[in-house]
Amino acid sequence: MLTFLRTIIRPKPQASLPPLFLRNTLSGEIEEFAPLSRGKVKMYNCGPTVYDRQHIGNLRPPVVFNVLRRILDRWGYDVRQVTNITDFGHLASDADEGEDKMSAGLKREGMELSLENMHILAERYAKLYFEDVRALGVDTDKTAYPRASEYIPEEIALIQTLVEKGYAYRAKSGVYFEVSRFAPYGKLGGIDLAGLKHGARVKASADKRGPFDFILWKSDKHLGWESPWGKGFPGWHIECTAMVFKLLGRQIDIHTGGIEHIPVHHNNEIAQAESASGKRFVRYWLHNDHITIEGKKISKSLGNTVYLHNITDRGFSPLSLRYWFLTAHYRSPSNFTWEALQGAHTARERLLRFFFEDLRQVEPGAPDPVFMRDFLAALARDLDTPSALARVWELVKDEKVSTSAKKASLIEADKVLGLGLGDKREMSKLAVVPENELPDDIKKLVDERDAARAAGEYVKADELRAAIESRGYELRDTPEGAKVKKK
Repeated sequence: MLTFLRTIIRPKPQASLPPLFLRNTLSGEIEEFAPLSRGKVKMYNCGPTVYDRQHIGNLRPPVVFNVLRRILDRWGYDVRQVTNITDFGHLASDADEGEDKMSAGLKREGMELSLENMHILAERYAKLYFEDVRALGVDTDKTAYPRASEYIPEEIALIQTLVEKGYAYRAKSGVYFEVSRFAPYGKLGGIDLAGLKHGARVKASADKRGPFDFILWKSDKHLGWESPWGKGFPGWHIECTAMVFKLLGRQIDIHTGGIEHIPVHHNNEIAQAESASGKRFVRYWLHNDHITIEGKKISKSLGNTVYLHNITDRGFSPLSLRYWFLTAHYRSPSNFTWEALQGAHTARERLLRFFFEDLRQVEPGAPDPVFMRDFLAALARDLDTPSALARVWELVKDEKVSTSAKKASLIEADKVLGLGLGDKREMSKLAVVPENELPDDIKKLVDERDAARAAGEYVKADELRAAIESRGYELRDTPEGAKVKKK
């Protein structure tokens, strides 16, 4: 019979910080966060299968859970974070059906099927993944990124433990976990196996004792590693559990992933881990919802896949996509359109201009206490980034708050939001030309236009604007006067 550690050690409350609440998929409730060890958090994020480039739907989780990491840092926790890189064993269906995705990637690129080539392919797409997430403001130096293929001995040892305990059995096609042996199976998301038809999730197989049993070791005479059960490779589900055990321990605080992981992958992880250890595996399960493109599921067959390089090729900053991600709650579905991205880009650029231009000469003072209270309270409500952004814009428009307090507040806010206010390189991207550096002819045109506008000669002012723009400059009117930018 399984026993679980029920005593949760609460950290000491920090001054000015509200309690942190997270929606736990396991209970279906918003719960106050309290880690297993005071002041420390162990977090595991389901990462990419690197058989291809990651589209923007795959890039939402790294951004969402980077915000969570920044929140945990802001709340003063010592965080150990792991995001796996799956480089073999992930079959086309989460329910252990179809071709291995890495093998399919090798065939797509005309590469011979071998472990060496699988490693080459995996590192090629892992490199692109890291480039993308770093461009989106994710600090990869704070996270461990283990490759599943680096933990074969640990995966084999865990399977052996499950076999010895009677939870797993050998079959013709490999080693399977016997779901009927784990009574709580399906507790994540309330999955009722008795109410499911076999075809709704997996096909019945003569090789398995039960229709929902899942693979721990896939036999393969041609590809893989030697094991007590012959040549083959570990199943996708056991990879994650073995890496968690090795790098974080048998009990962790937070496990994240997409909602597609709930019915199969994460229930399988729970079954494996808790059967092996006899302890509760994860305290809080967090899942993000999907992104659609123009109202349709992202699909290569539909030709609607959008990658980060498609966005930058159109002149958008990767951080504009990050801003767009944060305009929706992570548990809500979100529909990507180019118009929506343009709106996010415009909003973020307005914020950058306010910070780098309007507040350029301002020395930051103390953050505004009312803003910080409301901003942190929004984040503490299960990562409510849309409300946190709304608080930011209220601050920008609030004439009662001093500019020094506004600047300090925005600096603090951006430590969590990660929109580029702390990066002076973002200022250079705006390309605003200081007045004393403008060419004389451009400065003269700007002065003449200012005089025309002051005199109400708007037709002449428009003509002068056109003359400025024809010389390769853009002009924006602000309460402090015209601002000029190189095109």
